[in-house]
Amino acid sequence: MKTLKRLSATMLLLIVFVFCSGTYSQEIKISDNTRTCLDCHTSLHPGIVGEWEKSAHGRMAPSAAIKKQGMERLVSAEKIPEALLDNVVGCAECHMINPEEHKDSFDHADFSVHPVVTPKDCSVCHSTEAMQYEKNIMYHAYGNLMNNPVYSDLVTSINGIQTFENMSLTIAPPDDRTNADSCLSCHGTMLKVSGTETRETDLGEMDFPVIEGWPNQGVGRINPDGSKGSCASCHGRHAFSMETARKPDACSRCHKGPDVPAYPVYKVSKHGNIYSSEEKSWDFGAVPWTIGKDFSAPTCATCHASLLTDTEGNVVAERSHQMNDRLYKRIFGLTYAHPHPVSPDTTLIRNKAGLPLPTELTGEPVEGFLIDQAEQDKRKGAMQKICLSCHSTGWVEGHFDRLENTITTTNRMTLTATEVLMEAWAKGAANGLDKKESIFNEGIEKKWIEQWLFYANSTRFASAMSGADYGAFDNGRYYLSKNIQDMIEWLKLRVKDKEKK
Repeated sequence: MKTLKRLSATMLLLIVFVFCSGTYSQEIKISDNTRTCLDCHTSLHPGIVGEWEKSAHGRMAPSAAIKKQGMERLVSAEKIPEALLDNVVGCAECHMINPEEHKDSFDHADFSVHPVVTPKDCSVCHSTEAMQYEKNIMYHAYGNLMNNPVYSDLVTSINGIQTFENMSLTIAPPDDRTNADSCLSCHGTMLKVSGTETRETDLGEMDFPVIEGWPNQGVGRINPDGSKGSCASCHGRHAFSMETARKPDACSRCHKGPDVPAYPVYKVSKHGNIYSSEEKSWDFGAVPWTIGKDFSAPTCATCHASLLTDTEGNVVAERSHQMNDRLYKRIFGLTYAHPHPVSPDTTLIRNKAGLPLPTELTGEPVEGFLIDQAEQDKRKGAMQKICLSCHSTGWVEGHFDRLENTITTTNRMTLTATEVLMEAWAKGAANGLDKKESIFNEGIEKKWIEQWLFYANSTRFASAMSGADYGAFDNGRYYLSKNIQDMIEWLKLRVKDKEKK
């Protein structure tokens, strides 16, 4: 009976595809392997199948997508394997491709299946996007955090389990699950296949791979096939929707703050106000995306990724999955805002003190590792071209002039906080670099972290995205100034206490 129900559901699904998906004129063809998957998973996982049904993957075969001309073409590969051309992109096409490269492949219903679909799998059809994504700092997000001794020490100071004894604290390193549920939820985990386990299912006992670090959709996830990243970070499985990625909500999961407060700043900006009131009338599926016709205010994707045209069809910005090629400054800098790194692998950077940081502790950019002025001007010009589609030259120049001033002033406020911290180290009120101690685990050091990680970042994002009051009182300039005062008072009390002893 169960088998008949599954077959009936599958036949109904096929009928719906053929007769009801009026978006595409071609007859929908589903591979035999994907049909086999649907026989069970239509009833076992209706949410997954339902998402896929509505997707472009489920309604158009690559042979039709590759024939699209010019800017309407979403498949960037010039040649797609013949076996994949004429069927829609279904379960088998994603979860059975490149089996020899997937350490997570396992025998399932007489197929070799892997649970983790990776950018390398997607690159079969979307090769340009995959290559562009490799140039992102996000692509290296796991290594940039965990393979950098300074940043990984910060992770330990936040996620480590603290115990109190004899009037002092000790910090035990965090376990892998804590890190996966915290920083690595966005940065990405390292997925390792550690064996197999047998589970009881609706269809009897089955063996499945045990994958450490799973589940995860982090932007820099280390995958079982050796690739990095997850397309689902932005596009969401199993719909892999361009419309989803074009909305600011897609970015909110990792850019909510207070360390990278792009989403809350956007919501209170005038752009965010317009989006909130008008987005229901916008066309998030149009290709290309026409400014003034399909939408009337930018979202995150507008400024950082999307192919944009004006109403006469002129290209304003090319589609890009290298999210920083329109960014000339890294405004959530660690510890200061600075020009973007040349290499997205920031573990290569070394400042004069030998630390893997893009600036000195006193704020000067590290020479040789950051993009030069010509590249900064090129990226800035690409971003300003988008702004000029809706604003006058005077407006745009005035906006960027204020942003530059904000970068200068917030860096100076961070430097003041750093000078207070270094004085605490010099006076023995705190143990820092000279004692080869963590620079993140004492009270004044925690305040120093907040100065640049929360308050300076928030102020700069508010300036860059017209967030107004967010950069004044809500984690902005008020707290930049208050925090310095708190640090000084902490230092004076600690020095006074040492003198008494």
